[in-house]
Amino acid sequence: MPVPFAQYWELTKPKVVALIAFTALVGMFLAVPGLPPLRQTVFGLLGIWLAAASAAAINHLIDQRIDKVMARTAHRPLPTGALSPVQVLAFAVCLGALSMALLVSMVNPLTALLTFASLIGYAIVYTGFLKRATPQNIVIGGIAGAAPPLLGWAAVTGMREPWDWAHALLLVLIVFVWTPPHFWALAIFRREDYARALIPMLPVTHGVTYTRWQILLYTLLLFAATVLPWATGMSGLFYLGGAVVLGAVFLWYAWKLLDPPDEFFAMRVFKYSVVYLMALFAFLLADHWLMPWLRGA
Repeated sequence: MPVPFAQYWELTKPKVVALIAFTALVGMFLAVPGLPPLRQTVFGLLGIWLAAASAAAINHLIDQRIDKVMARTAHRPLPTGALSPVQVLAFAVCLGALSMALLVSMVNPLTALLTFASLIGYAIVYTGFLKRATPQNIVIGGIAGAAPPLLGWAAVTGMREPWDWAHALLLVLIVFVWTPPHFWALAIFRREDYARALIPMLPVTHGVTYTRWQILLYTLLLFAATVLPWATGMSGLFYLGGAVVLGAVFLWYAWKLLDPPDEFFAMRVFKYSVVYLMALFAFLLADHWLMPWLRGA
């Protein structure tokens, strides 16, 4: 009997991959004064999406044991038996191979190399080792997850100039510092799941109170990091205003989390963090491309 497409689609973690693709797309637009070149944009975005989907499928494969005992993940295709490990592995390899072929042939080898390094960093280094080895797993492993803006930038420029690296890595820094408060908020709410699965997430190893303070600390660092695009002249006042408002709300959430009104507040922080990152990158895009166009109209 054929396996429904929905089972394979779930392996790709579509919501997570959509956020990855969006930050990569913004990196593409920020890399050039006008519209980025069509071929590099289309095939670069497709290749990055395929690589992220491949990494997500590998994550399902490696985590199938712990997924069975966690309420949040028990419905996934491997724990339910809807897909076999061989099917998932074949799917992941096909996506990864197609990604590399597209990036090498239609974009540039540097983007393929950086994307492959990001795939290995997330799927193998983070999921296969760090996740089970240290409560700082999401901090260290966050480097791979923060790479998409760099990948998008590399796709349209080839990183030929020093400032390409400086500006792209500034975007990577923002996503990198955003990752701990984003994920630790979820980990607080799901800490019993992680404890049952023997995963040393920070709320499990150091307690909820300590994790709440760490979320506040990283949110303060995030606020400072998001000012840097304006401070370095990369973005203008329109972006700065959006970043300050979004950051102030995030700080309020982080502060309120120290003494939350209920157990579900951590999930509200987690959900806001997703909206925050999408809106922040939307402000970057609007400031860089739309605002100059509107001023010239």
